[in-house]
Formats: sequence, structure tokens, C-alpha cells
Amino acid sequence: MTDDRALVLFSGGQDSATCLAWALERYPHVETIGFAYGQRHAVELECRRPVREALAGPRLGPDHMVDLAATLAGLGQTAMTAEIAIETTAEGLPNTFVPGRNLLFLTCAAAIAWRRGLRRIVAGMCETDYSGYPDCRDDTIKAMQLALNLGLQRRFVLETPLMWRDKAATWALAQDLGGDALVEVIRERTHTCYLGDRTRRHDWGYGCGTCPACELRAAGWQRWREQAPPNVQS
Repeated sequence: MTDDRALVLFSGGQDSATCLAWALERYPHVETIGFAYGQRHAVELECRRPVREALAGPRLGPDHMVDLAATLAGLGQTAMTAEIAIETTAEGLPNTFVPGRNLLFLTCAAAIAWRRGLRRIVAGMCETDYSGYPDCRDDTIKAMQLALNLGLQRRFVLETPLMWRDKAATWALAQDLGGDALVEVIRERTHTCYLGDRTRRHDWGYGCGTCPACELRAAGWQRWREQAPPNVQS
């Protein structure tokens, strides 16, 4: 453990909850930041408090919420911010891609980290098992770290513990960090489904079961269960 203090981008979903547990194991003080950006699955924001309560302890500090609804929703219609069908665009990207979202998130997080004296910024971006978003790539994060350090004259470290993990490995990481208790928190209290559906309960948690986010989460759960040693099989 270092003396650095951390800020975790925390949406209320599986990946960010795992990142929060990861940061709490490493840093003596961890704060969280969330964003309301007009997402159609805004129910994820309601999941943030129960997850924070489940992980509460002396290392968990304040939570920060930033309202970006007018900014991101106004920049263009996507399936993440409007009631339209999820499909692939002519550029080969899913139309759930919100242009500039993660870049803006990291900029806002760095501004708060600057004010709060937090050096580590932890985020759940991943390019191993994901939807193809260009702002989730490792090269993008490295470029953002350089830009933020130059622009804010600080030595921030952007950490992405899930970057090279697929969803099965993300479930395994949760098990390693917090055992069955953390896995259960993620199953029951986090939200991933793009459609915001919490009426259907699956082995891996709640969701419609058919959107890209649900499919990734479900497939990762299945692979992890098949690979998991007998002592963690339920």
C-alpha cells in the first residue's frame, strides 16, 4: 500500500464496483465520483449508494456527483441517451457509444482530484472484452494521463485495473478481492443493463439479458463459473 489517495470513477456497475474494491485494498483513502449524463439506464445511479454502503469502511471517503446531462445528451443522440434501438453504426461502432464521454469523465475527475489532493484516478475502462469504444483503449487512457498532467500541472496516475481482463477475469478479481461476499454484492446491487431493466433476475444479476452489456456480463459469468475451483462453485 502507498500513501497516495485515490478517486474512483464509480457508476454503480460491475466494473466500477470491482475497481472500487481494488482501490480500497491499495490506498488508505478512496473517494468516488459519479456522473448523471441523461443515460437511459439511470437506475445505475440508484445502485451506487447500496454498493458504497456494502464496501464502507475507514478508507472510503466522500462521494461526488457531477451533472453532465445537458452537456452529453445535447451533443448527439445515441442509444445510451435516447430510446432508440441498439445497433451497429456505419463506422462499425455500437450506437451506445457516447462520443467524448470517457474523456469528459476523466477531465472532470482530474479537476476534482486536483482540488481534493487525490493523485490516483481509477477507472474501469477495458479493451479486452468490451463493445469496441475507442475511449476505452489503453492508448487513449495513456494520452489522457499525459494531457491532464500537462494541463493541470500535477502528477496524476490513471489506473485501469480491468484493461487487460475479460469479464470472466473481472468476476475472478472480485472473488480474489472480497470472496463470495463481494461477488454477491456485485450480483445483487450493481447494474449493467443498457436498457435499465431490473425486473429480471439472472444468475449474474439483473438485466434484460439481450443488450450488449448484459451479454458480456452473462458470458463472463458463465466462463468464470466453468473455470472457478470447486470451493467457489455454488
